[in-house]
Amino acid sequence: MGTQPRTAAESEAKVALTRNKLVLEQAKAVGLLGKAKNTRLSGRVPSELIEAAKKRAHVTSDTELLELALSRLALEDDFGARLVGRKGRIPTDIDLGI
Repeated sequence: MGTQPRTAAESEAKVALTRNKLVLEQAKAVGLLGKAKNTRLSGRVPSELIEAAKKRAHVTSDTELLELALSRLALEDDFGARLVGRKGRIPTDIDLGI
């Protein structure tokens, strides 16, 4: 009757793939992806780092990993910095209704 419960690994993979898809769609929407690939990026990093990142992101190719990582970085918001910057700006006598 219905689908079988997912294992933790299957659930993690599904969440990662959905997150990846949303990040790449957002990057395309703001014009960061979708155009010709006209720049080559090269660097030396430990293979363990690459493999761990691929495993965590559930991607298989270096290009896919780079596009995803750079898209996440380019789209990252500054919520944390803005939140910390507001420290001390809310009056201590404000009624929060708690």
